Formats: sequence, C-alpha cells, structure tokens
Amino acid sequence: LGLVAVAGMGCGVLVGHGGSFLSLILFLIYLGGMLVVFAYSAALAAEPYPEGWGSWPVLGVMVAYVLGVGMAAVLFWGGWYEGAWVSADEFVEFSVFRGDVGGVALMYSMGGGVLVMGAWVLLLTLFVVLELTRGLSRGAL
Repeated sequence: LGLVAVAGMGCGVLVGHGGSFLSLILFLIYLGGMLVVFAYSAALAAEPYPEGWGSWPVLGVMVAYVLGVGMAAVLFWGGWYEGAWVSADEFVEFSVFRGDVGGVALMYSMGGGVLVMGAWVLLLTLFVVLELTRGLSRGAL
C-alpha cells in the first residue's frame, strides 16, 4: 500500500510539471513491479526452509548488491540529469506538440540506457519468478 501511495505522489509531481503521459506510464510500471513482487513472495511462501535476513549467505548477497548499486551510481553519476526537468511549454522547436511528447523524447534520448537496463532486469526477474514457481515439476517455461 505504501508503494502505491509513493507512486501516486510521484506521478502527482510529474503532472504538476506538465507530464501527464509520463506519469501514467510510470504509474503502470510501479503497478507492474508490485505484481512481480507479489509473484515472487507467493513463490517464496511455499518454500519449506526459507533463508532469513540473519543468514550469512543472504547477508553476502545483500552486500554484493549494495556494492553493485554503489559502483553503478559512481559510474553513471555524470550529467545524465541535465535537461531532464524541462517543463511542458519550454519546447519552442516542437510548439505543435504537447509537452508529453517532449517528455517521451527526453526519456528515450537521455535515459535510453537506463530504459534498456530496466527492461533487461524486468525480463530477468520474470524468468527468475517463473523458475522459482516451477519447483520440481514442469513450469510455465
């Protein structure tokens, strides 16, 4: 429920800056992420011996993920965000179009690498969830 509230507030901020189409797309992405988390938790609920947060293997994987995110943040820390907060009416060259078209163009031009990486991670997550739910029997794949 908290994720839906945060997604709604973030989309409200984007609507306030003139990007209603982009906020709708982000809200759908958040809801899709919640669906993946639900499927993952449903797959783990049937595990007879789950590993907890205090387990050493889980702690090692968590530290590796935090270090990986930190290294990616250092790698991509440059000026990727410059020009990302252009409001809807600042596109003089595209005065025929709405500001949402400019927002989508910015999303695909400046954030193209992040979009490709996000799509790859979501596809990998889907395969992991399908493999986890398969268990010892035949699954969806």
